[in-house]
Amino acid sequence: MEIVAKTYQSIRYWLSEQLILQKLNSPLGFALLAVIGMSLAYLIATTSITVGIALLVLIVGIPVLVLSITNSVFGLGLILFIAVFMGLPTKYVNLPLGTSLDMMLFFLFFGLLIKQIKERDFSWAKSPISVFIIIWVVYNLFQALNPWAESRLAWLFTVRSMGGLILLYFIACHAFKTLADIKIILKFILTLAFISALYGLKQEFFGFTNQELVWLYSDPHRFELIFQWSRLRIFSFFSDPTNYGIYMAYIGTFCIIMALGPTTKKQKFILLSATFLMFAAMIYAGSRTPFVLIPVGLIFFVILTLKKSHIIGIVAMMLLGTLFVMKSTSSAVLWRVQSAFDMSKSDDTINVRLKNQTEIQPFIHRHPFGAGLGATGMWGQRFTPDSKLADFAHDSGFVRIAVELGWIGLLLYAAMLFTILRTSIYYYLRVKDPMIKTIYLGLTVIVFQLCLASYPQEAIVVLPTSITFYIIVAMIVRLKEFDTPTDENPFKPKQLRQSPGDFTSFNKRNTL
Repeated sequence: MEIVAKTYQSIRYWLSEQLILQKLNSPLGFALLAVIGMSLAYLIATTSITVGIALLVLIVGIPVLVLSITNSVFGLGLILFIAVFMGLPTKYVNLPLGTSLDMMLFFLFFGLLIKQIKERDFSWAKSPISVFIIIWVVYNLFQALNPWAESRLAWLFTVRSMGGLILLYFIACHAFKTLADIKIILKFILTLAFISALYGLKQEFFGFTNQELVWLYSDPHRFELIFQWSRLRIFSFFSDPTNYGIYMAYIGTFCIIMALGPTTKKQKFILLSATFLMFAAMIYAGSRTPFVLIPVGLIFFVILTLKKSHIIGIVAMMLLGTLFVMKSTSSAVLWRVQSAFDMSKSDDTINVRLKNQTEIQPFIHRHPFGAGLGATGMWGQRFTPDSKLADFAHDSGFVRIAVELGWIGLLLYAAMLFTILRTSIYYYLRVKDPMIKTIYLGLTVIVFQLCLASYPQEAIVVLPTSITFYIIVAMIVRLKEFDTPTDENPFKPKQLRQSPGDFTSFNKRNTL
């Protein structure tokens, strides 16, 4: 037995030296990696591409997941990346990427709870926005007990988008420790939008891939939505052109506002170039709602700033826009833009939506808690196909909430959005740092645009806008704490206050 024990110890020590101490930089390590590589190659070659992608996700995903838990800013960037690009692989393979996003969110939230045991930083929880978000999450959870709900499974699949993803707000609030953290995420959001614009324009001028066309033709309803005016509308990595167009509209508007702020000439050029590409992609996406969001957002921007140059610019833009709408054209793309501002060209769509809303109002009045999450739309057709609400075309984020969560839920949601908008305006008017003031201004306009877009479309609860929106809300709550480089800042919690020497120079601080 003693000989066996010594032999075991010797083998154990040798393996530890070869694999751990030398970090596989040994003959045994090379042989082991070669066997693993050949085994994976054989498995991928003899199975399907789905297995290969799943193995790649497993190999790369575990280290990335650990890094995301330990580094919250990296985790936020990863979730944004997945939210934007997850629509691309789903057109090629059938993978549960939505579930992977939920799992990612769960692990990040779990990591937040672990960190809070030690840090105990709940300064952001004092914000009225946090209070309303907690109330909203609890209300959605209690919808599982809704007596009017016909399906609990529908609630389970829907609560993730209505109440689950909003947990990202708490993760982002904890992650934003410095102004640099917020700038990193903002730059990453703009980069993702820029790449999305380029890929959308690629679809317009160089065509769709064969697999994208297969995905498009596989669903008659999807094809009817995207093929209009004898042309295919572009959608980039997204699920539909409308969602894509809204994303391009509010990110492009944000770029304009940042370009008018304290940025360098190089940054202004980059921001305005990105804006041009995003607006071009939005036009080829062909949805009416984004066309309206841009001028309305810029008008709101002028009202907040009240600068003479901005007023002159918006008046000139409105005059040119009026002339453009009045001009006749044979281009289907330009006609679609004009129809967004010409009521005579869009009466049919508006009348259908108003008729549907009028017909559903008595139901909303009788059901203060709604018919339950997932009663309408895709989940309603899947879980309660015999229900009258399953085929109800709500065509609006607000109308959907009123039907599924009742008029009580609609009031709570409207109060939450109002609180977010009011808080953002409040701090925009009070902060002193020029860059932080500009960022607040841009975020305020985005929130206003998305609130407006939620009436004709489901703007906020659809990926990737849902992820982006909750991170933006966290920025609104945290930005004020980095306003000035002194302890005189009344917005900064004591545990976050730093000495003037801990800050970079004013010039570095006031550039994006």
